[in-house]
Amino acid sequence: MTDIFAQYINLSWVYGVFSAAYAITILSVVGVIVSENRNPVRSLAWVTVLLALPAVGLVFYIVFGRNIKNKRIISRRNRRRLLKNHPVKKPNYNSLPHSNETVQLIKLANALSGATYHEENDALIFTDGAEKMNSLLADIASARSHINIQYYIIADDSVGRALSEALCERARAGVKVRVIYDHVGSFSVAGQFFKTMREAGVEVYPFFRVTFPLFGSRLNWRNHRKICIIDGRIGYIGGMNVAGRYIDGGKRFPMWRDLHMRVTGSAVASLQYSFAIDWVYMGQPLFETIDPAETSAPTATTPDRPGHLAMQLVTAGPTGQWSNIALMFLKAISQARKCIYIQTPYFLPTDALLSALQAAALAGVDVRIMMPRRSDSDMLRLASNSYIKECLQAGIKIYLYEKGMLHSKGMIVDDEFSTIGSTNFDFRSVEHNFESNMMVYSREFNQQMKQIFLDDMKSCRRVTAKGWRQRSPLQKSLESIMRLFAPIL
Repeated sequence: MTDIFAQYINLSWVYGVFSAAYAITILSVVGVIVSENRNPVRSLAWVTVLLALPAVGLVFYIVFGRNIKNKRIISRRNRRRLLKNHPVKKPNYNSLPHSNETVQLIKLANALSGATYHEENDALIFTDGAEKMNSLLADIASARSHINIQYYIIADDSVGRALSEALCERARAGVKVRVIYDHVGSFSVAGQFFKTMREAGVEVYPFFRVTFPLFGSRLNWRNHRKICIIDGRIGYIGGMNVAGRYIDGGKRFPMWRDLHMRVTGSAVASLQYSFAIDWVYMGQPLFETIDPAETSAPTATTPDRPGHLAMQLVTAGPTGQWSNIALMFLKAISQARKCIYIQTPYFLPTDALLSALQAAALAGVDVRIMMPRRSDSDMLRLASNSYIKECLQAGIKIYLYEKGMLHSKGMIVDDEFSTIGSTNFDFRSVEHNFESNMMVYSREFNQQMKQIFLDDMKSCRRVTAKGWRQRSPLQKSLESIMRLFAPIL
């Protein structure tokens, strides 16, 4: 009896110590959440989860709730070295050939991220995955100095292998080839695929490798950027990853509709600068960026005449002080006078962006949002649908693309602003992902983008308030439930 009593006392003591330690941990996490001064609703939600479901809540917080804002991703010394080749230049705002609204956007981009205003650029817009890949492979084949390439997804399929073979061939020819892929985005790809590239001399690394014990702390942050720089003269940016479905729609869709752009001109230096920062962030040595103006070997696909498009590259990520791209969107929407056209695969706007869109529509601005009727994620589709009623009530026009999967990420505002990049109109892109968008200030480019949008409308069904009310109670319930998870989807 004495032995049993002693064991009980020992177990009680261990349990007490464990419980006290656990309680201190939970209260410490709650203290961290409160001290970060986040959105009160979100902070209160996390505190409630931690107190009501301590074990589950702690795991969820480690994976989805941690805040790395204001974390330095590159040392001051390395940033100064980079800025020697890519100095931040402020233009004479009073002499810019743009409207006052556009000048405000240019100023905002420069203040948020030091985005340099580049003139005399040219761009080719791709809406077809095969055309984009053919162009990219042709430019890669012409590379003589270096290739820097970064994608969220590089699949081990016919398209991914075609890119791999092209990069390996250039690396064997003495071209410096660097590759960044997102570890979560390319999680299903076998290690041998990237090993083959390394053996050919390609420097290839995953961004935020997810391994134990860092699994929980890295899973929620993803590098969603999709850029490529060739010899410092040619750049690519947009929404297309490297996988077969971006060309043929894959097994689920008859076709895949997307947006990407090929850039030539001084704006390519901004893409180079962005890649260099991510390269250093992964622990790789800093390399010297190349000014496009200093290169002299044009390719057959490089335009002979100087371009006439004004551009700024705006990057954003969870480490930044501001939500750079979200604030650019918010500013552009808020000062719109005529129209706002948005294409996005997932529509899960923050409260601020949703209110800005509603205010614009209520003020008489022609606001149109295009999203896929069928999505590659049923959860995201349901969550996106939960916002449609509020949009329709404000007079926002909703179009559901029916021809296939709409993965385009673009926005057109009034007559001379438009943007193409990797940013979805959702919480994840705004708060958790590393993203990049090219802001283009041009009436000609704006008209091209508008025509693409109007052409895509022919493959859409416009949602009416009456028709939307006829959804089944089950459908409405599922949409409402999925909306609760919008901040982490």
